[in-house]
Amino acid sequence: MIQRIAIPTANGHICAHFGHCEAFTVVETEDGKVTSSYFADPPEHQPGTYPKFLVSLGVTTVIAGGMGYKAQELLRQNGIEVIIGASGETPKALVEKYLKDELESGGNLCDH
Repeated sequence: MIQRIAIPTANGHICAHFGHCEAFTVVETEDGKVTSSYFADPPEHQPGTYPKFLVSLGVTTVIAGGMGYKAQELLRQNGIEVIIGASGETPKALVEKYLKDELESGGNLCDH
């Protein structure tokens, strides 16, 4: 099964806040292995635009540091798994940990 996992990024690492990222790194996986990745420039940040954008890319999972409640709800309503509280690593490292069920997540790094 192919998965598309999006990570909001800034300077090549996970961005602490979903809505303030420079780009989304979309990592494609198949059968538990990373097959490719690419950067997707998000649209202008307005309420609800990022979830719609990620749905249009066929994203199945979002790994983020922090994310507002409304964005989480919009993603989940569209069948996208949301993982928050991840920090400090490159998108590929985060996805590899996720695939091995070793990804540590914590509290939401966003306060709204």
